[in-house]
Amino acid sequence: MKNKIDIKKLLFEICEDDSVYEDNIDLIESGLLDSYAFIELFSRLEDYGIVIQPTRIDRNMLRSVSGIEKLVEMYNNKLL
Repeated sequence: MKNKIDIKKLLFEICEDDSVYEDNIDLIESGLLDSYAFIELFSRLEDYGIVIQPTRIDRNMLRSVSGIEKLVEMYNNKLL
């Protein structure tokens, strides 16, 4: 398994908002993850060697930090 990525820290760097550390926050509904932030997130994940194709994932996984963590773990373990 590759190095563990601190998704909350990564999201904080992208969104520049402490709200990403709140449990159960909807990142999309709250506006923290807008189209620009999505691009930045996917780009930063690519820096870790994780290439996620947005058209091949369930958008609902991007609504929460835990969903993004699961998505990254699946790609990190090459389950997708």
